[in-house]
Amino acid sequence: MARPQSPSRRPYHVIGLLFLFGGVFLGGYTAYLNHVVRAQFEEKRWALPAQVYASPLELYPGLALSAERFESTLLALGYRDTASREPGTFVRQGQEFNVVSRPFRFADDTQPAIPFEAQFGDDRLTGLLDTHGTPLALVRLDPLYIGALYPGHNEDRILVKLRDVPPVLTNGLIAVEDRTFYSNIGIDPEAVVRAMVADLRAGRVVEGASTITQQLARNFYLTPARTLRRKATEAIMAMLLTWHYRKNDILDTYINEVYLGQNGDVAIHGFGLASWFYFNRPLNELDPAQMALLIGLVKGPSYYNPRRHPAHALHRRNIVLAEMAKQKVITPEQAKMAADEPLGVTPKPPPARSPYPAFMDAVRLELPRDYRKEDLRSGGLRIFTTLNPHVQNTAQRALSDRLTAIERSERLKPGTLEGAVVVTNPQNGEVSAVVGGRVARAQGFNRAIHAARQTGSVIKPAIYLTALEHPSSYTLATLIDDTLFKLKEPNGTVWQPHNYDLKYHGQVMLITALAHSYNVATVRLGLALGLKSVIATAHTLGLKEPIEPFPSSLLGASSITPWDMTHMYQTIASDGYRTPLRVIRAITTAHGRLLKRFPLTIKRVAPAGPAYLLIRALQAVVQEGTGRGLARYLPSTINAAGKTGTTQDLRDSWFAGFTGDRLAVVWVGRDDDKPTELTGAAGAMTVWGKLMRALHPQPLDPVQPADIVHAWIDPVTGLRADRTCPGAIKLPFIRGSVPTRKAPCAQGSLLNRLLSPLRRLFHP
Repeated sequence: MARPQSPSRRPYHVIGLLFLFGGVFLGGYTAYLNHVVRAQFEEKRWALPAQVYASPLELYPGLALSAERFESTLLALGYRDTASREPGTFVRQGQEFNVVSRPFRFADDTQPAIPFEAQFGDDRLTGLLDTHGTPLALVRLDPLYIGALYPGHNEDRILVKLRDVPPVLTNGLIAVEDRTFYSNIGIDPEAVVRAMVADLRAGRVVEGASTITQQLARNFYLTPARTLRRKATEAIMAMLLTWHYRKNDILDTYINEVYLGQNGDVAIHGFGLASWFYFNRPLNELDPAQMALLIGLVKGPSYYNPRRHPAHALHRRNIVLAEMAKQKVITPEQAKMAADEPLGVTPKPPPARSPYPAFMDAVRLELPRDYRKEDLRSGGLRIFTTLNPHVQNTAQRALSDRLTAIERSERLKPGTLEGAVVVTNPQNGEVSAVVGGRVARAQGFNRAIHAARQTGSVIKPAIYLTALEHPSSYTLATLIDDTLFKLKEPNGTVWQPHNYDLKYHGQVMLITALAHSYNVATVRLGLALGLKSVIATAHTLGLKEPIEPFPSSLLGASSITPWDMTHMYQTIASDGYRTPLRVIRAITTAHGRLLKRFPLTIKRVAPAGPAYLLIRALQAVVQEGTGRGLARYLPSTINAAGKTGTTQDLRDSWFAGFTGDRLAVVWVGRDDDKPTELTGAAGAMTVWGKLMRALHPQPLDPVQPADIVHAWIDPVTGLRADRTCPGAIKLPFIRGSVPTRKAPCAQGSLLNRLLSPLRRLFHP
């Protein structure tokens, strides 16, 4: 018979069971936390958005660049006007600059810091010398950081390696936040006991004792709720992190993870990004006072926000400086000097999102073909783009200023008009600028890429190129009928196109019809060629949007985006070579390993001769046709080529044109699709003109193919003439297509032919 248990031993038995169950639970919970720490630390530590950079400014003697624009570029990059001769500094003396560039890891090369002298004159870089006065062939400035492809939770950071962080910052951080960091087990037992006593007395968490490792665990895995359970979990995780990882790995991760502020809906994480956010310069260019301010923000980024609460921030910074001096991170003299300095933060934070959202949309369009979204938002890729900040800012100003001026002159309500601009290099298809609307840096609908609008006459070059590709039938001198035209459609209705001036012009040369944008002559030409042929040419030139095979499509009834239209004009400006638009040059890993280049790809899609003739015809548009108003903006020596476009009821205003080194497509209209009362020349062309005047473009001098010859033509008959014929013009022709018949004015009489040598003698 079992002996009954003594009642006095039962409480100990229960307590033992409780300890047993508690131990099992704690062990199981610790095992679970260990799995979480191991599974997530490596992955989450490097969850970085892709960093996107503009095209760097490349300096070389002879570069068209003013001293003023060079200085503004340096300031935009965060260079300081100081004689300290450190990377990221410059001194200007009149037209000369002494600069020390920043080291930067480009996609193709790692460039060290380079001290150099830049000399300017007549808006050009006239000299580029090293510190010994030896001429330099080329210096690249570090590119402007233009934005990131954010993770889903809208965190941003700039990855920095521990070895690249100034020792003053790391030592100061340890001195202020965790003096036992390198010796503790992830928690500081003495501080924990002290905090627990205070918390138990208050019945809630009132005192912290968080080590750097605990703060990292809280940022990585836990909520900010101040509860005893959360503090216990935090302590266990901190010890597990210390067990599994080296102290420098933990500190390296903490420096990139710690929360230091908020920029709109984007959280600022890590000292690398905080340095740019508060001081507009990299971490290694900060002085002790600035580093102390960042360290002070760890305690409370909102309360100590130097822009909102400068007094709080100044007080906290000076406490940090005193502690840094006490722990011998800096000398007392350095601490005193730093405490006397102002906060030094920039007055306004940088934009929460990219200052160039429309261009970033173009980057996103190109990337998914090669990279998964999760790679772009967590792999820390470095994306080097073709964006030219000067061109982008100039295009934005041109659009905004002109729309405001037009609204004022037309007595429209401010904000009525909208627009879009795309600017490229006609030689290689690199996109210099994308403007999605009149409001700079506005997020939202990108009209350049997504606004499909009726094109009007900017589609016409596809028709004329189709004709010129048949030189036996069509030349620039071929006469086209511009008289009353009616077309009975299958449903019985009659379609009758009209010219903008509501006049008919009889027989006109092909070049004249395009230059003056005669609708009736164009429709007759397009129908004679065949709608399918014209549409095929448009798509061959680069248009991707479908075009309906209706006669009205010959006058731009189809809807095309400015981005798509730029593809077409890029091919025209490239002498018939189709060059896909490029917004990305290269992509590297976060550590600089090249992943992918985006090389130039070209394909001839239009014969050289017809392509050349079309460019000459588009130059005639600017010289004497609907684009002649550009004379107010550009000298005739630029020889620009382009085409206006106006849609039915004056709803859309277009201009697409190019010079020797710039191509731009501009659209102006209303988001509600109501009439603007603007022609292409009165609206979009003025934006284009203002833009190009500010960019100082190179003249357009298309390369003449070997099979091109020139002949004098009588514009009335389209036949051969000589320079004595009234109004005769000299036109290019593909060899073998020059008219053989002579105009009446060129035939002359026997007497005229006999007197001709005498005329040349006295009137050479």
